[in-house]
Amino acid sequence: MTDLRNAKGLLRACMTAAEDDFPECKRTASVHTASVDAAKGSVIFTFDDVAPGRYAIALLHDENANGKADRALGMIPKEGFGFSRDAKVRMGPPKFDDAAFDLKGDDKAMSIKMRYLI
Repeated sequence: MTDLRNAKGLLRACMTAAEDDFPECKRTASVHTASVDAAKGSVIFTFDDVAPGRYAIALLHDENANGKADRALGMIPKEGFGFSRDAKVRMGPPKFDDAAFDLKGDDKAMSIKMRYLI
């Protein structure tokens, strides 16, 4: 993950193969999660023991470490976010297919840019 604006709070990542779980990642059976302390610049997440399949990743820079994505006016993200394949946000989060990638069983690395609207 790149382009963090500060070292406040936590960085949360979730990876799911279930279209219905993306981007909230609420069902634990189909979700791989990771959380680390924020560090300005870039951070590396590693997901272990992931079976081959089609996945999408959602990232959150939880700057106040309250465990949720804070919003202004009920809809505009106040904290940073990012998605695999740098899927674009248009009037809401991207669809699973826009962020999905195939994992074939070998190690895969990707860079995800954090975005901040406020």
